Amino acid sequence: MIIQPILDLVALCAKKGIKHAMLSPGSRCAPITLALTRHPEIHSRTISDERAAAFVALGMAQQLEKPVVLVCTSGSAAYNYAPAIAEAYFQQIPLIVLTADRPPEWIDQWDGQTIRQSEIYGKHVKGFFQFPDEFGHPDKLWHANRMVNEAINLTNQYPAGPVHVNIPLREPFYPETGENFVFDKEVRCIDHLQTNGQLSQESKQKLEGGLANFKKVLIIAGQQKPNPKIQEAINQIGEKGLAVVVTDCISNLQSASTINWHDHFIGNNRVNAELEPELIISFGKSIISKGLKLFLRKSKAQHWHLQPEGYSPDTYQSLSKIVVCQPLSFLNFFLEQGKSDLDYVKQWLNLENKVKNSFTSILENAEFGEYKAIASCLKHIPSQSKLHLANSMAVRYVNFLGERKQEIICNRGTSGIDGSNSTAVGCAFTTKDPVTLITGDMAFFYDRNAFWHNYPMNNLRIILLNNHAGGIFRLIDGPAKQPELEEFFETRQRLSAGYLAKDFGFAYHLANDERSLEMGLKDFYAKSIHPKILEIETSSSKNAEVLKWVKGKMTEELGDI
Repeated sequence: MIIQPILDLVALCAKKGIKHAMLSPGSRCAPITLALTRHPEIHSRTISDERAAAFVALGMAQQLEKPVVLVCTSGSAAYNYAPAIAEAYFQQIPLIVLTADRPPEWIDQWDGQTIRQSEIYGKHVKGFFQFPDEFGHPDKLWHANRMVNEAINLTNQYPAGPVHVNIPLREPFYPETGENFVFDKEVRCIDHLQTNGQLSQESKQKLEGGLANFKKVLIIAGQQKPNPKIQEAINQIGEKGLAVVVTDCISNLQSASTINWHDHFIGNNRVNAELEPELIISFGKSIISKGLKLFLRKSKAQHWHLQPEGYSPDTYQSLSKIVVCQPLSFLNFFLEQGKSDLDYVKQWLNLENKVKNSFTSILENAEFGEYKAIASCLKHIPSQSKLHLANSMAVRYVNFLGERKQEIICNRGTSGIDGSNSTAVGCAFTTKDPVTLITGDMAFFYDRNAFWHNYPMNNLRIILLNNHAGGIFRLIDGPAKQPELEEFFETRQRLSAGYLAKDFGFAYHLANDERSLEMGLKDFYAKSIHPKILEIETSSSKNAEVLKWVKGKMTEELGDI
């Protein structure tokens, strides 16, 4: 049987300039061995003793100053590579170590030539990668390609050194009669453009040549702290129509020159084709918008990611270039050399303006609930306030509601509900400016011990959305359709923040309609010696209905675009 991801692994090695492989005989490693020996651009040699083979490969890589591939079968054969790998690590010599392995279900089952090969070389390799053991889902193919790109890029990055890819293989190992080896010439290759933080003239020339191939450029700003210089650069890019710049609220880069209302039109199949980019340029960390992520993963765009150093994720499954530089350096270069099709930019701007101009009137006609309440609250939050958002619906509501002027802070590293209160309290300890936390009931009550201390935090304001359930599950198709929704997914609860406020000495106001909300907001930011809680009590089912109603009305508004 021919395993195409193994052929792609070898094709990618060749595409990245690797010309030599050192093999040791074995049956489990046959798919790797055959792929290497049959590739026309790779010179393969064989040495039976794995210990000697590894040192011979080291000697070659030492002189070539390029990676050499090492291949062995499963079991103790892999251990015999260890002395040479340790030497390569401390000499900073690049090696790509491919060890065949039993599939995971056969480890520790007294099967032949089977040991625990995961991370077998410990801290004497720059990185360890566990190859997928099956390829039934398309994401497994993407994962395998991404992993090999990462491994080869890593072995070459300063300081050079060995990397280990462990490859579980099931029988049959050998191709059937009539099966042909076809190496994909278009296998995805992720380039790694190294700089010293600022783009050199040579780097600019390479990038300039690459940019010339793209007419539809989309810049995505991920989560980061506010940065006035980057803000100025992307504002200029947006104002000049050089590219479409999309900003979630957690990017802290939203402005009148960026696309901020994308959650309302991305995912509309009628407009998606016109919005699809040819090149995605990203910087910063994660984004919130699931619709945007899915849209970009389905596109055929190439993806360049900018960052000063470290690991680069393949969020949109199309990463083609990692530009190792300060994002501002690239953005300033793009201001000089970048250019996107103006009609493409106008497509995005037309949708952005349509949503922006019609959203307020749509929401005003909606029934009272969390959506409408959050929109009202955002109008009262001072621009100098640090704005903390809990995960689940709180951060999504704010992202739905357009441009924000406050610094947005949200725990999107893992996107969990735990610790939202505590993070906001920690922030309040560091500043005299107002600190506002918008949170849901599950996140709020889960982290109530954040307030169990003796330190002042009179600048803290908490806006609590209490629908007495995990309301986000009504908006996810899977759980929303299950009869167990209310008990086992929403986890309904009867808690009220009034009791917590009394326990900890917080000022407290309960709102359950528009009038009581306006009363609570009236002096919410007036100076106080105590923190304040504004609890907004709503119905989980009603909130889901309002959200779907607003989405439906917005779809109607976009009908004539």
